[in-house]
Parts: sequence; C-alpha cells; structure tokens
Amino acid sequence: MTQLTVIILTQDEAKHIARAIRSVSDVAQRVVVVDSGSTDATVQIAASLGAEVLYNPWTTHAAQFNWALDQIAGTPGWVLRLDADEVITNELASEVAAGLPDVDGCYVGRGIKFMGQLVRYGGVCAVATLRLFRNGRGRCEARWMDEHIVVDGPTAHLRGRIIDDNRNPLDWWVAKHIGYASREVVDVLNYEYGLLPTSHELPGHGGAALKRWVKLHLYAQMPAGLRAGLYFAYRYVLRGGFRDGPQARAFHVLQGFWYRYLVDVKLAEVRRYMVSRNAPPVDAIRDVLGIEINPPPLHSKDIAA
Repeated sequence: MTQLTVIILTQDEAKHIARAIRSVSDVAQRVVVVDSGSTDATVQIAASLGAEVLYNPWTTHAAQFNWALDQIAGTPGWVLRLDADEVITNELASEVAAGLPDVDGCYVGRGIKFMGQLVRYGGVCAVATLRLFRNGRGRCEARWMDEHIVVDGPTAHLRGRIIDDNRNPLDWWVAKHIGYASREVVDVLNYEYGLLPTSHELPGHGGAALKRWVKLHLYAQMPAGLRAGLYFAYRYVLRGGFRDGPQARAFHVLQGFWYRYLVDVKLAEVRRYMVSRNAPPVDAIRDVLGIEINPPPLHSKDIAA
C-alpha cells in the first residue's frame, strides 16, 4: 500500500474539514492540517479525527504549503495536497491503495461543484493538476495566485479525481474572489517588474503548463476588459458552458467573466495610482490593494531557476 501523507491548509473550515479528512481516511497514514488561526471548531474537529494539527501564520498558499513540506521532511512515501473543501473520489482512493507508478508526481483531474451542482462543460474541469508527488521531490511555486506543485522527474496521469465542493454561501465566494483578484494583480505586476523571486513559466507539458503559457503569452497581450469577454465567449459558447445546469452556468458567468473583468479593473486602478502619484508598483499595491509584498525568507528550493 502506498505510504501517503495528506496536507490540508485551513482557516475557519469547520464546515468542510471532517468531510475532507474522511475522504482520505482509508488511504492516508498521516493527515497534517496546517491552520493559520481558525476562530471556529476547525482545529478541534481535525484533531478529533486523528489529524496532526500545526499552526503557522498566513502569507500565501505557496509559502504555507512549502512550510508544511518542511515539517514532514524525511517522511517516506507520497504527499497529497488537498484543500479543506475538497474530497477525493473512490476511484482515486483505489488507485492510491493499489500502488502509485514509479514516477515523481501524478496529475489528477479536478471536478468543481458550484452551489451544489457539478460543472460539466466549459473546459474548466479538463485540466489536470499535479497533486500527488513523492515527498522530497516536489515544491510549490512561489506565486501569489495560481500556484502549482513542480517536480523535476517523470510524471503520470491518474483516472481518479479531486472534487472541489465548497458549501459556503455565494457572498463568501464573491468575497474570496475579490481577494483572489488583488493577488492576481500582484502576480501580473510582478511579471512585469520583477518585484519578487517567483516562477512564471510552469515546467512540464501537461494541461496546466499549457494553460499558464496561454495566459502569459496570449491572454495577457489582449486589450484589458475585452479579453474577459473573449474568454467568456470561448468558455460559454465554444466549450459548451451554456449546456450546464443553472448553478453551473452562473459559475461560468461569475468566474469566467466577472472575475476576469475584476482583475483587469483592479489592475487599471493600480496603474492609474502609479501614474498619478508617481508611485513605484510596491507602494501602489500596498496603498490600493492593501497588500504588503515584502517577501518572507524563502527556502532555496522555492526560488525558481
């Protein structure tokens, strides 16, 4: 049986954490929950289900996950990155239990439920991400948004999936994506100005790497605002998002148009501030978005070559 450690990052995830832990209980020898200051029952629930609970103050997803990896250095076997609002399918659990291939990492498909309905079309669930990897062979990219696990060696694709099924209300989702939009603006400006040591191109030849390349070299070159509409048309019409159910169609509109347009509007706001105040990007990001981007000390492996 595969030796598996599951890492789950949490903050106020009492609604989801038990479901996530139970989904891996038959295949994981160790579940490590890294909490960043929950005020609800997240920590107590995780501990009651046998998880090892650690605390680390929050900076970014990437920094938090890599900190977790440092805490399990030397543990044999594999690592699974799982969000607190995700579960693994029975098929993926069976693949893990049967033994993983002789590679450094495995790509896993991801399904999304929005307001309880599975998103089936639009192309958003077709991109597999690297979620399973041999401990010591992978690190998370040092990015503010859209961070991925990177391994140096060979990879394989599994048939099973991870399902993102957040049960919070729509207002929570909207607030979260407003924050995501600000963080994505940081990544855009970092790409232009080199503010932080980070990675931009995603190594490998999988779907996630292709998506990153398209975003950097095609999408980013389109006129701001217009590109959000074009992307939505591609996703909703060409990739069949209109065929989804009502909640999933709302997801395409909100995540595929509103969110992408919000990133462009926030980016324009920061650029205007830079011009009107003659402010450097770091100051504009702080004053407009409320984000301090002075980087915390990074492990040498977290700095992209």
